[in-house]
Amino acid sequence: MKTLYVSDLDGTLIRSDQRTSAYTNDTINALVKEGMLFSYATARSYSTARKVTEGMTAAFPVIVYNGAFILDNAGGKLLLENFFEREAAVGLIRELREKSIHPIVYAFVEGEERFSYEKDMINAATRDFVLSRKGDRRDRPVSDPDGLTEGDIFYITCIDDAGKLQPFDEKYGNVHRCVYQRDIYSGEQWLEIMPRNASKSNAIQELKELLGCERLVVFGDGVNDLDMFRIADEAYAVENAVPELKAAATAVIGPNDEDGVAKWLRSRFCRE
Repeated sequence: MKTLYVSDLDGTLIRSDQRTSAYTNDTINALVKEGMLFSYATARSYSTARKVTEGMTAAFPVIVYNGAFILDNAGGKLLLENFFEREAAVGLIRELREKSIHPIVYAFVEGEERFSYEKDMINAATRDFVLSRKGDRRDRPVSDPDGLTEGDIFYITCIDDAGKLQPFDEKYGNVHRCVYQRDIYSGEQWLEIMPRNASKSNAIQELKELLGCERLVVFGDGVNDLDMFRIADEAYAVENAVPELKAAATAVIGPNDEDGVAKWLRSRFCRE
């Protein structure tokens, strides 16, 4: 019986220093070589996920932007994609701006993946995020709101006060795919909005079918991992996970800073 193993990245597979350890890299590389069917599912882009997993050289499909895309880890080839309907995205961006929320908008503009933002309007928290991506080829500051709506839009990120963001989560949670949570590194409140079909669980189901797997085992730490926990045959929360996820887990394993996922895989996969 073929099993697909899927891990979240931040707070789960990677440590608090935002890197996978040498132990985790070596474990994943070796087990994939032995035949383990593995993927990670993350809110990160393919570009930033590759940076924090440097050293994990095994070739396997990865799920990025919370399920908006599945890509081939070796060459970046798109295997699954989800985009907003243009009218819906434009209307949402307009409504956010009317409430003084200035988002970062991810889109393919003229065939290139970019993230756009109004450089003179973003708040300090959003500016800090942008500065953390200094030198990123996707960086696309714009000077007017029309620039935010160019291209094929697939992801909208808002970093602001909870009082401003929560009403949008409540209004659009059943219309689009929304992830409303605090960033584990900065502590800032985020609202991430994606097309309705873009979710970790949907992407995992697609990948499971593509690979011909009968079973699914997942690992996570945050509330945005709950959807993939619900579809899994076994679901493991790392020790540092939020209480809601631990309550939904098959069991709790070691924390991310002690390579809990890699240690579990090394011990369990070898016995299958």
